[in-house]
Amino acid sequence: MNKLKSLLEILIVSTRLGLTSFGGPVAHLGYFHTEYVRRRKWMDEKSYADLVALCQFLPGPASSQVGIGIGVMRAGVLGGIVSFIGFTLPSVLALIIFALVLNTMDIASAGWIHGLKIVAVAVVAHAIMGMAKNLTPDLQRKAIALFALVGTLLWQTAYSQVAVILISAFIGFLLFKQHAESDTDRIKFPISKSFAVVCLALFFGLLVLLPILREATSLNWIAMFDSFYRSGSLVFGGGHVVLPLLEREFVPTGWISEEAFLAGYGAAQAVPGPLFTFAAYIGAVIDGWKGGLLATFAIFLPAFLLILGTLPFWDSLRRNVKVKAALMGVNAAVVGILISAFYFPIWTSSILEPIDFAFAAVLFSMLVYWKLPPWIIVVTGAIGGTWMTLL
Repeated sequence: MNKLKSLLEILIVSTRLGLTSFGGPVAHLGYFHTEYVRRRKWMDEKSYADLVALCQFLPGPASSQVGIGIGVMRAGVLGGIVSFIGFTLPSVLALIIFALVLNTMDIASAGWIHGLKIVAVAVVAHAIMGMAKNLTPDLQRKAIALFALVGTLLWQTAYSQVAVILISAFIGFLLFKQHAESDTDRIKFPISKSFAVVCLALFFGLLVLLPILREATSLNWIAMFDSFYRSGSLVFGGGHVVLPLLEREFVPTGWISEEAFLAGYGAAQAVPGPLFTFAAYIGAVIDGWKGGLLATFAIFLPAFLLILGTLPFWDSLRRNVKVKAALMGVNAAVVGILISAFYFPIWTSSILEPIDFAFAAVLFSMLVYWKLPPWIIVVTGAIGGTWMTLL
């Protein structure tokens, strides 16, 4: 009975956060801290900081993984699942509905769609600024970011990001292994190491097996599952970095048009919750509500498997200076990958005239300097795009 009560409490609290958490992953972590640490005291400051550090270390949606981890620590694996559902479902439903409505329209020439594409310019520019400040503070890491930018722009294949991340990890290991600090405190999580090993084996097994199944069969749902699962497995740095991976998986192959892709990315800024739910929109554009649910499950599954698979081993990982050094290189590469995506496809398909650039500057200023809520930026972008087509 107590377990059921705990699960219900987790569902109610996480759903409220899922309905109100605007502002991206950094803001989500602030909301979680206020609700779970300060207000409800489900965990202390040190435990929360350790959990955040682990989720920043792993690929995938950091804020969603923190929410899953809090649920696990509160009520086991079921608690993690319930916490994830509550935080994620509101934005998933909103984006699936948006995609279904969009499928009934001719969006190629719609002014409001162009406005949403310009919103994407402002939002990603803001993300790049914040990430560059934190992840590339010195010349070495700026050079790694430049390498990632040039590499992913000039070598645009399905494997370019993976190769760039691996090379950057090796460079980071060589450059920073003497500078990374190790942690000495210990923390325990309520998951057995044997269960964690099963989760990690499943994570890597699917990463290898899904592309083989995709080649061996002609089933669309396996191809979709593979693309979303791989994108969710290879993203370091939060939701905005998933954009180039998803764009290169689905736009060149004709699964979704560039206009629809960027319109959905703009709309994703207007809903609360994790930005990874953008996958639900893409899935719904491709194959209705079933595609939306499949895409959501596929892109978040790696986050689940990784957080459950690494919680018991986190003590060893965070005290390993070599692992931390490699991660410093990876984080710097993420900045370059995001700048690459900012140029192509976001800038090249959105900023076509001087008025587009002027409008992007207005939206950027509203977001960064006036600090207006993201939904206001999105509404302004849609209205402004419509107005510009009438000029």
